[in-house]
Amino acid sequence: MHSPKPVSTLKESVSTRQIAKAGLIAALYAVLTVFVPVPQYGGIQFRVAEAMTVLPFLFPEAIFGLTVGCFIANLFSPFLLDCVIGTSATLLAALWTSRVKNPLLAPMPPVVCNAVIIGAEIAWFAAQDGENFLRAWLFNGFTVGFGELLACYVLGLLLLRALPRLTARQK
Repeated sequence: MHSPKPVSTLKESVSTRQIAKAGLIAALYAVLTVFVPVPQYGGIQFRVAEAMTVLPFLFPEAIFGLTVGCFIANLFSPFLLDCVIGTSATLLAALWTSRVKNPLLAPMPPVVCNAVIIGAEIAWFAAQDGENFLRAWLFNGFTVGFGELLACYVLGLLLLRALPRLTARQK
């Protein structure tokens, strides 16, 4: 009789710690988005949780955590498509951030993805015809991008600086 082959090698397996970290990131993202009393949805928004979008630079498991957390948070959005479009923007930004080599550039993918994708989504709801859509997209892309820039470059870079120090102290 043959012994069963292992499902995956040790190198490919996901640890319990990684799953827990992804779950914690998802929960924290969702809670910060839903319960922090600042504009979280719409053309002018400042999601404190978006600071966490730099985490894939340090932890690959943050990609899944941010995506799930964003999906849960977007269940509360007034824009029905936000669960798909907003979550997709977060997934794309997280995948891109995980490939960035310079920590100072880690906040850029979420800023660009959200400005372009979420700006377009909000513009589509606001003005669905051609000429008005373009103006609305540019305006919403700027306002969403500006909020994202503040969250990611101010809070996100602080998080990137603090996390390695915190994890080093725990060892």
